[in-house]
Amino acid sequence: MKMYEKAPAKINLMLDVLRKRADGFHEVEMIMTMVDLADRLELSELKRDSIIISSQAGYIPLDEKNLAFQAARLIKDRYNVKSGVHIHLDKRIPVAAGLAGGSSDAAATLRGLNRLWRLNIPAEELQELGAELGSDVPFCVTGGTALATGRGEKLTPIPNPPQCWVILAKPPINVSTAEVYGSVRANQIAVHPSASRMQEAIEAGDFGAVCARLGNVLEDVTLKLHPEVQQLKEAMVKLGADGVLMSGSGPTVFGLVSKQSKVARIYNGLRGFCKEVYAVRSLT
Repeated sequence: MKMYEKAPAKINLMLDVLRKRADGFHEVEMIMTMVDLADRLELSELKRDSIIISSQAGYIPLDEKNLAFQAARLIKDRYNVKSGVHIHLDKRIPVAAGLAGGSSDAAATLRGLNRLWRLNIPAEELQELGAELGSDVPFCVTGGTALATGRGEKLTPIPNPPQCWVILAKPPINVSTAEVYGSVRANQIAVHPSASRMQEAIEAGDFGAVCARLGNVLEDVTLKLHPEVQQLKEAMVKLGADGVLMSGSGPTVFGLVSKQSKVARIYNGLRGFCKEVYAVRSLT
């Protein structure tokens, strides 16, 4: 038997860091949504008790370092599943990009194995499993749009933002999420983006207000470490994107675009800065 799962990328419409927690994580406040750039997973049941990961991408680990592998092992161990699984990852989301590609693969693995092995695990329980794998995994389990608090695992679903085009551009560098968060000093952040004001804009369906209220406090850290991300942001603004922000810890920059007539110009203009450029729709 085979199951297929789609693992969409996520972007942060706003991301704020409130303080460092006693457990070493940061207390955050984020509004996240998904875009139509996705990895695709094919899950095939194996009679032997093993986990096999394969991919057409030659740049990702295929062992226990892979979050999909970790998700499969977690659900097997937790529910005493003796069957094995072969997971083929058709990678489309850039790695180390601030788009939660690995987390979304893990979430898709949890959903797919729940169906493949007929475990009937409720979504809330899958999210709790996901929280053991990473802070973004619970959101990726159910997708949509949500306000995330705690270390990112406490989710409150909210309406989807107005549908638009999303231009994603990743410069040819990788950013360490741990390094970026390790450099954040919450008590030194001058301006905090407002989750409540972003949520108001989304609920009103006000695309202009959504663009005006984009904010990510991690930009200050990543832009200092990697000036090319700042250059990419400036280029996207000059090319006419309605709202521009770095997603997560970066280095991917996204631009929200309301008019399809602008998309080709922005896409082609950014290809002069980096090879990994995508024009996709927001998922609503």
